[in-house]
This record gives sequence, C-alpha cells and structure tokens, in this order.
Amino acid sequence: MQPLDHYGLCASRGFLSPVEIDGTALPPDFDAVEDAAAMLPDYLATGRVRHWLARVPLPDVAGFAVSADEAELGVAMVRYGFLAQAWVWGEDEPAARLPANLAVPLVTIADRLGLKPIMTYQHYVLDNWFRLDKAGGITLGNIAIDQHFAGGRDESGFILVHVAIEAVAGRALAIAVDLVNAADTGDIAATDALLIALHDAIQAINAGLEAMATACDPHVYFHRVRPYLFGWPGEGLVYEGVAAFGGKPIALRGQTGSQSSIVPALDAALGVPHGASALSTFLAEMHSYRPPRHRAFIEDLQGSKVRPLAGCNGTLRDSYNACVGALAQFRTAHLKLAASYISAQAARAGAEGETGTGGTPFLTYLARHRDDSRAAFL
Repeated sequence: MQPLDHYGLCASRGFLSPVEIDGTALPPDFDAVEDAAAMLPDYLATGRVRHWLARVPLPDVAGFAVSADEAELGVAMVRYGFLAQAWVWGEDEPAARLPANLAVPLVTIADRLGLKPIMTYQHYVLDNWFRLDKAGGITLGNIAIDQHFAGGRDESGFILVHVAIEAVAGRALAIAVDLVNAADTGDIAATDALLIALHDAIQAINAGLEAMATACDPHVYFHRVRPYLFGWPGEGLVYEGVAAFGGKPIALRGQTGSQSSIVPALDAALGVPHGASALSTFLAEMHSYRPPRHRAFIEDLQGSKVRPLAGCNGTLRDSYNACVGALAQFRTAHLKLAASYISAQAARAGAEGETGTGGTPFLTYLARHRDDSRAAFL
C-alpha cells in the first residue's frame, strides 16, 4: 500500500483539497464567471437566474484546460458546477437544457480532471473551503465556504460540518494505510495497536456529526439548501454545444454524501463485505463520481488482509469488531440525521421526501448500509 501523499492525501486534511480555494485565482478571462458566481445568491433571489447566467461570456476554456494546474481547474469546476445547478434548479421549473456558455466549460474541465460534468461532493465540499486564520486548524470556527447558492448561515454550516469531518478523517486514513501494511506482513502486535488507534479515529469522526444540529436547521436545509443539490431531471440534461454528446440528454446523479470517500475507504481497509444488492450497485456507481486518485486509494485498500487476519486471532477479533461497531454507529447517526433533515421535513411540507439528492430511496439504502456494518462482526 502506497503512502497517503502518493494519492494526493495527507493526515491533516484527508480527502480535502490540498490548496484552499481563497489561494487560487482564475485568469482574467474568467472574471465574468467569477462575478456571476459571486452574485449567484442575488441572481437566485430575483427568481430569474437564467436571465442573468445566459449573459456570462464563454472564455477560452480549451486553452485554459491545457495550461491550468489542478488547483485552478478545481476552482473553475466549483464555479461552473454551482452555476449549472443554479441554472437547472433555480427557477420554478427545472431546465432540460444547459446553454453552451455553461455546458462547454463544465464538460471540458470535468474531462480534464477525470470527473463527471456535474457538481459533485468534490466541488460542493472538498474544494469549497478555506481557513480564516491560516495559522489555525481546519476546525469549525476557523473555516468558511467560498461558493454559495442562496447563502446564509445554515447553508454554510451544512457544508462546513462536512469539511471539518473530512479533516478529522485524515488521521483515520493514515492509520488505515499502516494497518493494511501491517496485516500484509502478518504483524499481529502492530495490527492490534493500529486497530485500537483506528477505533479512536472513527469515534472522532462520529463526534463530528454532532455539530450538524446547531450548524444547520433542518427546515432551512430542506427548503433552502437541498433544492439545488439534485441531479438532472427526467431523462437527463442536454449539454448544448458539446458535440461529443450528440444533442442527447445525459443523466447524472446529484451531489450526495455517498460520494464522500471516508466510509468506503474504511470499509475497504477493514474488509467490510457488502453483498450484491441495489445498494451495492449504487455504491459502485458513486465510486465513479470520485476524483481518480481517491478512487485509486480506495481500490488499493480493497486488497486488505485485515479481516481474514483478525478472524484467526481472538485479540485482533475484539479490536476489529470495535472498529466495525464504530462504523455502524456512524451509519446509525447518519440515518437519524437523514430522517430528521429530509423525511420529517417532507412530511411537514406535504412534499416528496423518499428520494435523496443522489436519486435513491436514501433511508432504505442507509438502513441497509448500517445493517451490513452490523453483520460484519467476526
């Protein structure tokens, strides 16, 4: 197993972008794009966001995609990802077509990064943050988001809790690498010590979820944050001006926490099995929405020998089961949050609340995910 930096990761940031968004400027050719992104909450408030976004000029995106570094490409993807979501979902009826001034840059930059041409968790969370005090940590109270939809404390809080959890998870990822390597060599003592350390690291991740209750109000989330996060409606979205798509609609899933790589990485390191089901099919699809290096990290972890080694040793079995139990606790807490922030709010509003932003029956899937964790005890 390669060290974290081989995958562009580190213990202090985990899967978060290594470059904070406020430290990267796009070329002057993108000034109008930056202006539109900054004005997005105001444009959405007018009720005719498409009128304003249709005016955004098309920069030399082909030249930019060739010359830009990864940080610049990431910022551009944040901007166009948000603009595209606002175009589709920002008025009373969703749009079926994305104009060329947004579609061409979105597809060009996504292709360069090996990503889907839609806003994903990468753009909504992992690339969309910065520290207020650069000498301080990546913790609530010292981080802010850069790009908004409607804006406001609750939208920021929802994203920032995820950012803080991703930062805390960096320690678990570093331990997971050492754990897999220790198990590969059959080192029982090191494997046990690392399983104990991983349990503590997962519990720190679990503790991070507790901040959501005060950071983002469920009612505000359901009515002001969530509406912009869905994938493309109906049969998909037509990307105007993109010859490769032949004028046909493209169906893509919306931003969802299922695109976070934390739990899949820990599942892989521990060898938590997921049987064939609609959930496992969905999780495999979500894997394709992750950045290439994050996918590679998870795939390398899938060679883990931790579970079979723990199954042959009583001491390791107890430490292993403690880690699996901590993962089950995370999934139980996540399930409760989803019920509170989506299902309960939908019931109060008389709205549809069975489908998540990723387009799935999320409560069913989350419950199955939790049950898979519980069933993984040795």
